[in-house]
Amino acid sequence: MMPETWTAEQKLFPHQVGFTCPPFDYDAAPSDFLRMSPDTVGVHGWMLHVPDYAHGLDQRKQNFGMMEDFVHCMARNGVDVCGQVGSNWVHASGLGVTGIRDHCAALSDKYNTRFHMAGYAMVEALRAMNVEKVALNAAYHWPDWWQGTAGFLREAGFDVLWAGNFVDQGWFPDQDAVNAKRWIFDGDLAKQSFQYVAEQAPDADAYLINGMCNFRSGPDGLPQRPLHLARDLEAMLGKPVIGHDIALYWRIMKDLGIAPTTPQGQLLESLR
Repeated sequence: MMPETWTAEQKLFPHQVGFTCPPFDYDAAPSDFLRMSPDTVGVHGWMLHVPDYAHGLDQRKQNFGMMEDFVHCMARNGVDVCGQVGSNWVHASGLGVTGIRDHCAALSDKYNTRFHMAGYAMVEALRAMNVEKVALNAAYHWPDWWQGTAGFLREAGFDVLWAGNFVDQGWFPDQDAVNAKRWIFDGDLAKQSFQYVAEQAPDADAYLINGMCNFRSGPDGLPQRPLHLARDLEAMLGKPVIGHDIALYWRIMKDLGIAPTTPQGQLLESLR
């Protein structure tokens, strides 16, 4: 029989982390998190399976119960902390900010394994940094996606000074042109888009980017998420830059009591 709980001697790594991502998304979170973590960390990923999935917010709500399947499975395998990748699941659920907080706490208690959602991790990160005013670089997100994110942030008590995606910013003629990129964009667009957002909201305490956007800013045009770009963007803007990927990794590391082994942006550096 498989053990229902794992002793320290039975675990492959002292710190074990599980990530899940939307259906049909090959997700960079396990790789990104592992590459900046101490050798004591092991990471496992679990892709949700919804055969007819088409990235609709209604499908997220319909399949919200899969979060519990994920946590249950990971808990049975000795995972210490679970992270849900994807910023839209929190507002698509219809539970509201308090409801999401309670849902994460309930699953954590039920399976004795900490569970965090990227959308709520952003709220926790901003509160920890005493941020009040934000501007949202909505990147590739459809209007109902990023408007839901902005609404969730407002419900959490933040003053969203400006929000808009790459179409609103003028980089693409319409959403179809954005979608054709499949969420991977030219490396230069990261700085250009954040400069635009900062010009719209110079009084923001922090600049945010939603979702898990990728820019071809790495070696030989390797796609990179905001995690890799935060330090340079913060140096350019003079303000914290936080993506949902960064916020989720910060929340998981905070639970594990570890810090990144590589230089990071302000939020992750605060763990030191």
